[in-house]
Amino acid sequence: MLRRLYEWTMRLAGSRHAVPALAGVSFAESSFFPIPPDVILVPMCLAQPPKARYYALVCTIASVLGGLLGYAIGALLYDTVGAWLIAAYGYGDRMEEFRAAYAEWGALIILIKGFTPIPFKLVTIASGFAGYDLLWFIVLSIITRGFRFFLVAELLRHYGEPIRDFIDRRLNLVTTALVVVIVGGFVIARYAV
Repeated sequence: MLRRLYEWTMRLAGSRHAVPALAGVSFAESSFFPIPPDVILVPMCLAQPPKARYYALVCTIASVLGGLLGYAIGALLYDTVGAWLIAAYGYGDRMEEFRAAYAEWGALIILIKGFTPIPFKLVTIASGFAGYDLLWFIVLSIITRGFRFFLVAELLRHYGEPIRDFIDRRLNLVTTALVVVIVGGFVIARYAV
């Protein structure tokens, strides 16, 4: 099953639907969707290494735009949608504590959490809920998300073939590692932040 899913993702990465799919997942991940855009970005960069920077740019722009939706959810809809999303990720009981931390460390929180496997939607919704300055939120989101996606793209552009060979030979290990990173991000968001 994993092999078929991987092959489907690689076919998608080389198709005309790849860029819209990447943009859609990246947008959604920044506001409500649990799967990071790396699951599409990595195969796309492996399938088309010369386009890796373009894919990172698409991912960054869509992520920041999705972050604006997350910000709006936190600022305008926190009592309904925002609280539900935050509670779904196990962070609902700590939002006031998080708001206080934002008052002092907002920029650092956005920069660090935007680069880590901690779900970015938690940052975007919390930024809106905390009333963090929108312009600075946008600037910091561009920096942190851009750095993350361009780093992935550059690594795959330069070392793509050995990485692709490694993934092809050890798909179960790579999938397990990806699941551990995603789940670890949720666990860190729940218990360590």
